[in-house]
Amino acid sequence: MVRLRGGAAAAAVVLFVVGAGVSGCKKETTGSAGPQGTAAGGAALTAVDSLTVKGRAPKTGYSRARFGTAWADTDSNKCDTRDDILKRDLKNVKFTGGTCKVVSGALEPDPYSGKEVTYKRGRSLVDIDHLVALSDAWQKGAKYWDASKRIALANDPLNLLSVDASTNRSKGDGDTATWLPPNKGYRCAYVAAQVAVKKKYGLWVTGGEKAAMKKVLSECPGQKLPSGGNPTQAPKRFTAN
Repeated sequence: MVRLRGGAAAAAVVLFVVGAGVSGCKKETTGSAGPQGTAAGGAALTAVDSLTVKGRAPKTGYSRARFGTAWADTDSNKCDTRDDILKRDLKNVKFTGGTCKVVSGALEPDPYSGKEVTYKRGRSLVDIDHLVALSDAWQKGAKYWDASKRIALANDPLNLLSVDASTNRSKGDGDTATWLPPNKGYRCAYVAAQVAVKKKYGLWVTGGEKAAMKKVLSECPGQKLPSGGNPTQAPKRFTAN
């Protein structure tokens, strides 16, 4: 699965079974850029109650292609979405052939693991994570959207984050009830970002997911809700299967 820092706006994770381990979140956020770098949109804990609660729908019909071609340039800046997020999140960024294609940089530190990770193009040490996994979104409302909205979600910086690949790939399509970053200092920011994305796009949450979100955010009630990112409809020139 693939799935925001820096002075730009921001938004996108490793599998961790959440039970008693949901707690332990600190008010501070430790890690590379991300959703906490965007404009504050109020308290994330309060926003949880605005989310619709429903059961998870079947995964039937899901495929990555339903969300369009990966890393489409939906903001029309002539750089693909993956390079936009790498440029925003990495430090010591170097490019080739201009200022789009990132060839190297570093996560100092990676938000999910807390460790430093070096990025070199062609090596799979850094993933761009969808904070709200596309499969999870599909089962909680996106199945019923038009293609334009699904493409927008898949490429919205609010829902994207550069992270350690080995940590990220254990996440699967987990939500807050089934996965949290091992780096406890980043959990509040991570959950706040998921709340922000689900609120922005009108995605629902399960009862267990809502309870897990509130449990994490109750330990950091001052955590702000990220905002910003791209419009919720992609330009008409983009299509999806």
